[in-house]
Amino acid sequence: MKSTTHAFSDNARRALHDATLQQALAKAGIGFVDKRRSAIAELPEYDALRAAGRAIKDHTLANLGHYLLRFEQQVLASGGKLHWAETPEQANAAVLGICQGAGAKRVAKGKSMVGEEIAINAALEGAGLDVVETDLGEYIIQIAHEPPSHIIAPAVHKTRAQIAELFEAQHRQPGLTRPLETVPQIVDEARQILRDKFLSSEVGITGANFLIAETGSTVIVTNEGNGDLSATLPRVHIVLASIEKVVPTLEDASVLLRLLARSATGQEITSYTTFFTGPRRDEDVDGPQEFHVVLVDNGRSRMLGGAYHEMLRCIRCGACLNHCPVYGAVGGHAYGWVYPGPMGAVLTPLMVGLEEGRALPNASTLCGRCEEVCPMSIPLPKLLREHRRQEFTRSIAPPRSRWALAAWAFCARRPRLYRWVMRAGVVLLNRLSGGRGRFRSLPLAQAWTAARDLPAPQRDTFMAQWQRRSKT
Repeated sequence: MKSTTHAFSDNARRALHDATLQQALAKAGIGFVDKRRSAIAELPEYDALRAAGRAIKDHTLANLGHYLLRFEQQVLASGGKLHWAETPEQANAAVLGICQGAGAKRVAKGKSMVGEEIAINAALEGAGLDVVETDLGEYIIQIAHEPPSHIIAPAVHKTRAQIAELFEAQHRQPGLTRPLETVPQIVDEARQILRDKFLSSEVGITGANFLIAETGSTVIVTNEGNGDLSATLPRVHIVLASIEKVVPTLEDASVLLRLLARSATGQEITSYTTFFTGPRRDEDVDGPQEFHVVLVDNGRSRMLGGAYHEMLRCIRCGACLNHCPVYGAVGGHAYGWVYPGPMGAVLTPLMVGLEEGRALPNASTLCGRCEEVCPMSIPLPKLLREHRRQEFTRSIAPPRSRWALAAWAFCARRPRLYRWVMRAGVVLLNRLSGGRGRFRSLPLAQAWTAARDLPAPQRDTFMAQWQRRSKT
């Protein structure tokens, strides 16, 4: 997927004026927030579970090399194969090589954000393979030729009417009059279309929510069962995952699964939580003949121990998106790449470059709701501020912003000058307000005052008021 993060402002403006999108976002946002709140309220030990989950991830990241090698050993011991990929190009080449070795013509692909990150569909289709998304949301956006707008619900930006229209255009044949008016009818339509795709695919690709070093198992959570079918029906199963998904033990995975489901969809547990360990054994009734794991780095090892280290704790639950006022207003496509919302505003500049993604850290109110609801306690506002700091120190920010911050810093390091400037500014702003107590328009702040009023300052600075009170 080609990044358009540099055009965030234009993307957001179009999203704000899209009435259909606004309708879809409003409905979805309320549902996610309410379900999570209820699920957390029913779990008295949530805070302790959250602390345990963070400790598991911190321990794993501190010993990441050890657990990755342990995971590799167990995958090989179970009869599988593991492929290391430092870059998206290497990952795509590994997957394509496996598919070509299997003589595949069709690939059944389960939901995978890492797959979106490395653009696996484009790589496989470019080589002549037919790639079919088996997750309903992913299938919808595939036939719409759109990227996902949410890491949990890829088609959350689509209304039921839009989906029905897509299916009518994609699936209809002369004389076929099956109605598509309700959600069950739409789901049944997708099920009938995809059933043959499952059965005719030589290779199945799934993502992984967790990788278990203790057993060499991979874990996926779904609510449709499509991941299970993608993994067990084809002759070859490929797991596409990033390196930070590894956890030490099955018990550790169980802790994180309890946090993931509640934070993502407000469920105690998803409908399907499936563990895959190697290819089919002689006593197994189903399963693939070959089992491959492709582990993707794509810049994650550079994050270890650095300013953005804590971002590697992310378990991709999407809670930060659901509670973010910016995401709730503009949706995922405005962010211009794979990962939207607060987690995307941190990750995207690290993966596509701060020069390309510099708009995203600034597309935040820093209200802190994302950190509050994050099951891994990732300090997302702090990481966004770090991006902004890097933007300034590397002279990536627009010149006007750099000059304004430099001027403020110059004054802030000189207390007497700072107090004088603040007093002069307060007097000037009071005069500009005309005694109305708020600005309806203000030079250099038109973008703010165009959408909302701006309160005028008090008649004096806080320090001046404090000094007067101290003397009385």
